[in-house]
Amino acid sequence: QVQLVESGGGLVQAGGSLRLSCTASGAIYSIDAMGWYRQAAGKQRELVASVSSGGSTNYADAVKGRFTISRDNAEKTVYLQMASLKPEDTAVYYCYADRVRSWGGTNDYWGRGTQVTVSS
Repeated sequence: QVQLVESGGGLVQAGGSLRLSCTASGAIYSIDAMGWYRQAAGKQRELVASVSSGGSTNYADAVKGRFTISRDNAEKTVYLQMASLKPEDTAVYYCYADRVRSWGGTNDYWGRGTQVTVSS
């Protein structure tokens, strides 16, 4: 059974930094894209950043220049380094893995989410 487990959320002051991690576990053969979405209270879930299996990255305009996504394919882990955090970055951050090929077939998976709170 494939699972995504996130870590690294928490409370930080504006201007501070946090690093999120997400590791996929299970009998996984390969994963296409991995990345992060976030959902603030009362708002829709939005893409924050993604990284392909080949290392190509994509960022939401709101986080460009402040967040950096990276990936360790051997460890099946994706990271999100967040710097210069703003109160508007406060949200639950969800990890996702796209087209995960495993013993059970090919599916997309989501983590349970980790809270990031930025105080002003």
